[in-house]
Amino acid sequence: MSQTFGKTRWKRFAVVMVPTLAATAAVGVSIAQGALAASFALSGASFKVEAGSLHGDGFSQYGTVDTVVNGSGTKAPLPVAVSGFNSATITNLCQSVDVPLGPLGDFTLRITAGDAGTPVQASKLFIDMTDLKADTATFNNINIGVAGGAISKGPVDSTSAAQQGFAGSFGQEADSADLTNVKQTAWATSAGTFALANMHLNLSSGSNPCF
Repeated sequence: MSQTFGKTRWKRFAVVMVPTLAATAAVGVSIAQGALAASFALSGASFKVEAGSLHGDGFSQYGTVDTVVNGSGTKAPLPVAVSGFNSATITNLCQSVDVPLGPLGDFTLRITAGDAGTPVQASKLFIDMTDLKADTATFNNINIGVAGGAISKGPVDSTSAAQQGFAGSFGQEADSADLTNVKQTAWATSAGTFALANMHLNLSSGSNPCF
């Protein structure tokens, strides 16, 4: 990954940024990888994602801007932190989103998986997020700097013209990443494959978020 270093300042940057940024991916990147159709549009609603643990190989992360569409069809830019994994293993996965159903009231759509001894498996995983918390976050052989458009360790195509537009934003890459007790506010998730063991989908009345 092309980087711009500033002596010891980047060490301080790593201490501040690494624990707060992980487990996510941009829709722009997903489109470049063919994971999402170009017509795919984000609504103006986020969702919750929680995991007991996440191990990912081939990690990359940087900032970009998504486009969200509200109920009236108005488009607005949304800055997000973008993370990608070549492959990921996730335990105790929970995803929830609020679903307002007008006169029927508010409902919560909740999906759980990987909580019966067999973890969730994903490849080419991308998640867009605006907030993340983790009890621990460990990155192996990490590089951190200002992205120059070339990332080698994650699932992004650094030779793609779409990737060059991210030059100048923050960037980091690592051989692997391990996070525990992950809680994040996400706007989109995509993957080449997403195998959900012991999956359970439930739509219930009222508020029942993952966290």
